[in-house]
Amino acid sequence: MHKQQVGFSLSQILLWVLVIINSVGLVCVYYVNNKPFGSDIPNLLGTWSGKNVIISDAKGYKEWDNKTIKIIEQKDRRFRGTFTYADGTKNFFGVIYPDNISFTWVSTNSHGFVHGRILDENTIGSCYVETWQQGTVGCATLERSYPNTKP
Repeated sequence: MHKQQVGFSLSQILLWVLVIINSVGLVCVYYVNNKPFGSDIPNLLGTWSGKNVIISDAKGYKEWDNKTIKIIEQKDRRFRGTFTYADGTKNFFGVIYPDNISFTWVSTNSHGFVHGRILDENTIGSCYVETWQQGTVGCATLERSYPNTKP
């Protein structure tokens, strides 16, 4: 008979500390740089693809070169998109932070979220964080391969 886990494990606490440190870092970047791209909100529309690297207890160290996401709709700082993976396609929605560099997206049927940074007009970095039983972290550098259109 299995015992039910009570409270948080050390790995879960460390993961949450990492998430908090990352969030504080994003706020610091905003206040230090204060809109380095100017007042124009970046356009994220298009197809983005690149190499993805992850680590988890269940899958170990994995990487693949065909990570592709599509951002199909954007209204001001808010956007929507899709990505396809081994188990199917997921829809996500996100927001660009006021620093015009950082963003976050989530999927309603997922246990994690993505924090990202706009590296230049056609390059983004995105890192996925999932806690608890399926704890996983991974990052991808994605290049825009489909021309963007105005949001």
